[in-house]
Amino acid sequence: MSMPGPADLPQHARERLQQMAGGGGKAQFFTSDLSVNEFLLVKQAGFDPLGMVVGSSIYHIGFQQSNWSQNQEMGVLTQAMYHARELAMTRMEEEANALGADGVVGVRLEVGQYEWGEHLAEFLAVGTAVRAASGQSHRTPSGKPFTSDLSGQDFWTLLQAGYRPLSLVMGTCVYHVAHQGWRQAMKNVGQNVEMVNFTQALYDARELAMERMQAEAMQVHAAGIVSAQLVEKSYGWGSHVIEFLAMGTAIAPTGATPQGPGPQMVLSLND
Repeated sequence: MSMPGPADLPQHARERLQQMAGGGGKAQFFTSDLSVNEFLLVKQAGFDPLGMVVGSSIYHIGFQQSNWSQNQEMGVLTQAMYHARELAMTRMEEEANALGADGVVGVRLEVGQYEWGEHLAEFLAVGTAVRAASGQSHRTPSGKPFTSDLSGQDFWTLLQAGYRPLSLVMGTCVYHVAHQGWRQAMKNVGQNVEMVNFTQALYDARELAMERMQAEAMQVHAAGIVSAQLVEKSYGWGSHVIEFLAMGTAIAPTGATPQGPGPQMVLSLND
């Protein structure tokens, strides 16, 4: 997917970014959702906050009929959830690009639903754009600002460990979990027994989300993924239709051009 251009941003967004960029390419004023401790650690890591950057997409999520008794991925819904988040992310990246940022830290991806649109949802990407104080570029090999959901503390720790963030990577899978038949339910009354159908459905859905997240990391030739998380939520599709979202930050050794077969590790800095 191509990144939206400046014309894709609202007029007020462009005006706000111009005010923060100031003259001579140097930021004179910034906004940030970093805490005080995060702000200080980002500065200690050698980066200056440039401004809070936002990307948004209000998306109409289509309809897909499921088979009542079958475990299956809801491909139409999966594609909608992925595409809407990508639109929000690319617009946030364009705001960071307009500020001359090296990257975005503390990225949050949120989904909001409103009463005025039963099948509409707003996908929001928010983070703080940063630039290296040394003037050395820390952009990705493709020239785009890096993105990361790491906190200021984790960003500092990652750099101290000799790694740098490349991209916020994600994989999603919207899955229909088959209903249990009446006869099967009666057989299980009063028994301790594994619900194999449910186990397999949730297992498959998580694996698909994880596999897709790792595939994104492979595309940027990351050494690994840190701060990986799995989030499960239903967005009004019914109790048996659930989205499984895998998300984390793809990283590479500091000073190295990412290359090789793909990620070698998946870690969480929160563990």
